[in-house]
Amino acid sequence: MPPDESAVYYPEDLLLLGNVLDGAVASLPTCVRTLENRRAIAKNIFACAAAGERDPVRLELAALMNLSINAAA
Repeated sequence: MPPDESAVYYPEDLLLLGNVLDGAVASLPTCVRTLENRRAIAKNIFACAAAGERDPVRLELAALMNLSINAAA
């Protein structure tokens, strides 16, 4: 599902989403913590949040689900 372009996120939502992003990236092996993978994770988080999800565990699971990992060269 593509992120809702018109979604509004309050500061506390953005803090939550940022923390989820940081946690999801930290859970990956160092060699795959690339900017491209961070972007893909962020898109997954925003797509899930746009559907109304705010549970950090579910957001992190959604962030990593169906993630196509690109290893750093």
